[in-house]
Amino acid sequence: MDTINLAKNIRSHVLKMTSKGKSSHVGSALSIADILAVLYTNMNVDPKDPSNPKRDRFILSKGHAGAAVYAVLAELDFFSKEILDTHYQDGSILSGHVSHKGVPGVEFSTGSLGHGLSVATGFALAAKRKSLNFNSYALLSDGELDEGSNWEAILFAPHHNLNNLTCIVDYNKLQSLTTVKETLNLEPLTDKIQSFGWNVFDIDGHNHDEIKKAIKANTSKPKFIIANTIKGKGISFMENKVVWHYRSANEDELIKGLKELEE
Repeated sequence: MDTINLAKNIRSHVLKMTSKGKSSHVGSALSIADILAVLYTNMNVDPKDPSNPKRDRFILSKGHAGAAVYAVLAELDFFSKEILDTHYQDGSILSGHVSHKGVPGVEFSTGSLGHGLSVATGFALAAKRKSLNFNSYALLSDGELDEGSNWEAILFAPHHNLNNLTCIVDYNKLQSLTTVKETLNLEPLTDKIQSFGWNVFDIDGHNHDEIKKAIKANTSKPKFIIANTIKGKGISFMENKVVWHYRSANEDELIKGLKELEE
């Protein structure tokens, strides 16, 4: 499957899963669908052997967007797509915030923000010290950069020459109740990260060619990809609307949204 159709399927699953389970964070999941589609088709992962020690590691640090990760894993046959129908329901292995418990392909449970990059950095360091040839990836929200623990990892990674580490920031510029700029301005983000010793790629987070080029770039430093995205991408009435951080589609909105994805 090409990445464009994979991203569309991820969005469709996310819309249906969050609507049926009446969970939140649909906008946050839709904004990363393109990133996940490209990343997972370029990572060394095997749904038939998800614990292979040579596999690449991926951590969704913005764990509230877990529906999108579950969707891509199901699309790649890590588990049955039928399980997606149980998302956020009693007894389901698919919790609202992403969980590794009983879910093949999920490396680490997240939800409390600010931890994923540190763990991914630890994976990258372990790979170097054990001479294991795998890459480590972490996908963060922009608002999550308010957490100080991220900056410890941002300082640590270049010091240890972790060129097998990639941090991707979903820079949709909305967090909680308003814009990132109004909450706690991150700019000039590129200059800040470069000053810590990273190679920075500022890209369109919905352009698959740009995403792939940044992910595949060979560098001597850890990579920091600033992926400029639109919250709620793909559903016109959800795009750039902070309310979709907190609510899910009702029946009419679900039908309307799925129709837009099919066009």
